[in-house]
Amino acid sequence: MAWLRHKFNAKRTVTDRIKFSSRKESQFYENLKIRKAGGEILFFLRQVPFHLSGGVRYVVDFVAFTADGSVHFYDVKGMKTAMYVMKKKMVEAEYPIEIEEV
Repeated sequence: MAWLRHKFNAKRTVTDRIKFSSRKESQFYENLKIRKAGGEILFFLRQVPFHLSGGVRYVVDFVAFTADGSVHFYDVKGMKTAMYVMKKKMVEAEYPIEIEEV
């Protein structure tokens, strides 16, 4: 199945048979794998949804669980849209987390 051009001209990439929206997101995935192999990260999840009030849904790109017991939420962004900024604020207001932008 052919992918359509991304609206922000990001180059869609396949790594480990996983489709990523951009090369930057794929590279961050590779970085997380290296950190996991080094023992810094125990495991990580991709495309984790948050359900917000009003039926709004936000999907964070990665959640990493580190060896020191902390949890990090990452969103890989090339361009911040107004919708992204609004949803990020909603997530951080409803959940006790901070989303780190990469």
